[in-house]
Amino acid sequence: MMMKRRSLIQSAGAAAATLGAPRLFAQEWPSGPVRIIVGFPPGGGTDALARVVATKLSTMWKQSVIVENKAGVSGVLAAEYVAQQPSDGSTLLMAHINSHALAPSLQPKLRYDVQRDFVPIVMVGVTPNLLIAGPGQKALTVKEIVALCKADPGKVSFGSAGPGSAQHLALEMFKLQAGVDALHVPYKGSAPALADLMGNQIQYCFETMTAATPHVKSGKVAAVAQTRTKRAKGHPGVPTMQEQGFQGFEATTWYGLAGPGKLPSGVADKINRDVNTVLAMPDVQERLDTYGAEDGGGTRDKFKDFIATEIAKWGKVVKEGNVKVES
Repeated sequence: MMMKRRSLIQSAGAAAATLGAPRLFAQEWPSGPVRIIVGFPPGGGTDALARVVATKLSTMWKQSVIVENKAGVSGVLAAEYVAQQPSDGSTLLMAHINSHALAPSLQPKLRYDVQRDFVPIVMVGVTPNLLIAGPGQKALTVKEIVALCKADPGKVSFGSAGPGSAQHLALEMFKLQAGVDALHVPYKGSAPALADLMGNQIQYCFETMTAATPHVKSGKVAAVAQTRTKRAKGHPGVPTMQEQGFQGFEATTWYGLAGPGKLPSGVADKINRDVNTVLAMPDVQERLDTYGAEDGGGTRDKFKDFIATEIAKWGKVVKEGNVKVES
């Protein structure tokens, strides 16, 4: 009888807490539209994943969730912008490896501090990059591309989404491990780089799997290799760089939601829970698998610790490769 009474008391307490939560939460939650800021033009991987999440959150919250593109400096301009916005949940950033792991090492004059100026909310996904070839290329294995680079040093062209981008750093890692020189051609985002690749203006790209996949599936570009040590579910037939002789080669692109530095814990926790719900939806999971985006979801601390690990990893690569970008 005592056990039953205790259970009833606990249930009543939980119900009271639940009923009280909306009243407390209403003071913190934004009343207008929520914006997810993307640091790249429409058509790239970051934009594609942000729109998948935004569409589902709009329905779930019965509130407009708008994706807004603020391209420039490989995603850094968008991060600078969000760091200066009110910490009320109305403006979020689709945080990216460029702005949150590469920029701290590559850009000494960075106008934000990743740990101080942002609250990591939730990982959305980690994708391999795909080494892809334009339609006119005959070298279609990593070994053949290495031979091509050695035969014509500094002339074989590789596009990227910008100086200091994940695609640029993947190329630098390739050059170091292969012992070759190649021509880096930076663009303002994945979409223009892919357009020039398909038009044979450049020869190759280490491109995000998210952005490259539709063009690989349509046959407009050829997939040569993927850059995680395991094959992604969405591209089981594409060998990894490691399988083609580059031991331990792992250069990913990752995405996650973050808010300005003073975002209240209650708001961050709600967004974390709801995005975890979105990522578990079968139709969303199917889209993520197609893009090669894996390992999303989890706690806020998981994302925070992941970012810290990535900052340390890429800081070492930048130093050892003596990689520099113009401010």
